[in-house]
Amino acid sequence: MTEFTVKHSTVYRYGRPVEFGEHRLMFRPRDSYDQRLLTASLAIDPEPSHIRWIHDVFGNCVALVTIARPDDTLSFETEISLEHTPQSTPDFRMSEEAASYPLVYAPDDLADLAPTIQRHYEDPADEVGRWAKRFLHPGGETQTATMLMTLCYAIRESFAYGRRTEMGTQTPIETLHKRRGTCRDFALFMMEAVRSLGLAARFVSGYIYVPDRDGSQTLGGGATHAWCQVYLPGAGWVEFDPTNGIVGNRDLIRVAVARDPRQAIPLSGSYHGLASDFSSMTVQVNVTTAAATIASELLPTPLAKPQQNPRLKGERARSTR
Repeated sequence: MTEFTVKHSTVYRYGRPVEFGEHRLMFRPRDSYDQRLLTASLAIDPEPSHIRWIHDVFGNCVALVTIARPDDTLSFETEISLEHTPQSTPDFRMSEEAASYPLVYAPDDLADLAPTIQRHYEDPADEVGRWAKRFLHPGGETQTATMLMTLCYAIRESFAYGRRTEMGTQTPIETLHKRRGTCRDFALFMMEAVRSLGLAARFVSGYIYVPDRDGSQTLGGGATHAWCQVYLPGAGWVEFDPTNGIVGNRDLIRVAVARDPRQAIPLSGSYHGLASDFSSMTVQVNVTTAAATIASELLPTPLAKPQQNPRLKGERARSTR
């Protein structure tokens, strides 16, 4: 078990004081058997007049923030700590009938899974579907677990990661044609690929721990991260991170799950003014372990600054402005 701390800061700047509409914030991780929230704090400047907490249709915890006075700067700072139990290898103890593809979901499950099986993006020539079918064993039995892991690793190996700060997600067809994208693009592409095979998949937004001092090449650290889950009878929702080739929950901190990426934006909101009033947005995310925090406190001050690894790439949090 590992104790993670996540500090997430987002600052918006404007050319003049503007009035703010309601902001919607997702930062509290989903409590489960493999991650347990210990503490959570939220600081907003200007101070909000009201914060209302709700659970959305997927059971995600959402803060709805009302800010009464105008300002030329708006900042959100969140900090969470949680216990995380890593699963270095996936637990594919699936039902016997699901071990081989094609698998059939039970009628009771199918009623709830149907929206996550249905394909959401146009693919007139079934290009994404044909790409996914490459991982089926020709003329023989296809092992479900092997097929999904190979598909996940193929995205990691054959698609190029590129940071993109603008809002939104590429369509799966765009990602396939460009062979390039961000973590949210790859997550959506894998979702639509497995959906083309009749499997249930959903989008996950959260954070990834990047142990940069040991030279990790994990991508997506230093910012919000995205991956997907596939529902397998007997195993439940299994994590797949095609950006980094991770199967299982190792180093992944779930915050929100959704049927589509547009439903799991970490921070969204609006302001009343001209488009030209918006000046800039800066985002900083730090994910550390308790052991790393203690070690850094024991170091002399000149050595306490963490080293930056230029090979690490991340994705800034998005906001609907």
